[in-house]
Amino acid sequence: MGITEKIDGVAVTTKANVYFDGKCVSHGIQFADGTKKSVGVILPASLTFNTGAPEIMEGVAGRCRVRLNGAEEWKTYAAGESFDVPGNSSFDIEVTGEPYHYICHFG
Repeated sequence: MGITEKIDGVAVTTKANVYFDGKCVSHGIQFADGTKKSVGVILPASLTFNTGAPEIMEGVAGRCRVRLNGAEEWKTYAAGESFDVPGNSSFDIEVTGEPYHYICHFG
């Protein structure tokens, strides 16, 4: 997967979603067909996210380590790589060094 550098034709929610005392900040975007995504950044931290819908996390810049719910193994992802998270689940993410920029594809 290449890095998504630009997303055209979307509506952007201008109020940020701020999680974990500002360690993760994102903005929602919506396409004309109703498809929703979010774009954001995670600052250096170790966090646990819960999911409702399935998600694909696409790395735009930086790198992270991820452990999916129920897994023992951590996997590392860099810019241009993505990982799938099942719906109604969770994942641990660890960012060290530079911030991890992402696009979250829902559903």
